[in-house]
Amino acid sequence: MRKGQLFNSDICQILSKMGHTDQIAIGDAGLPIPDTTSRIDLALTYGIPSFMQVFELISHDMQIERIILATEIKEKNPQILGRILERISQLEQIQNNEIEITFFPHEMLKKQTYNCKAVIRTGECTPFANIILQSGVIF
Repeated sequence: MRKGQLFNSDICQILSKMGHTDQIAIGDAGLPIPDTTSRIDLALTYGIPSFMQVFELISHDMQIERIILATEIKEKNPQILGRILERISQLEQIQNNEIEITFFPHEMLKKQTYNCKAVIRTGECTPFANIILQSGVIF
């Protein structure tokens, strides 16, 4: 049995196959997931698991060099944005690198999920709680 904090075998498998610049998305319960992109559905009910629970756990196991967020999160969900930015700041210290933050209009973010290795669906039911994580390198 793995000793790490992340037990979900589908997520572990995707992360282990990711290389530099590969992307994975974490989405709220309403984010459409393309049929051509792997779906990892963790949603159990309203708010469970939360977006932040999943993001924080994934970010422990992944080297992140860039994130993509919807521009609309700034106005429609500033609380989640603040928590994301706080976690990114922590990761920059842990990883000893700067993480690029890019904002796309939500429609563009949804199109970008076609290029993701997988989309992880959470039970989050707040607006624009979606993120795309781009893999960095550990050296």
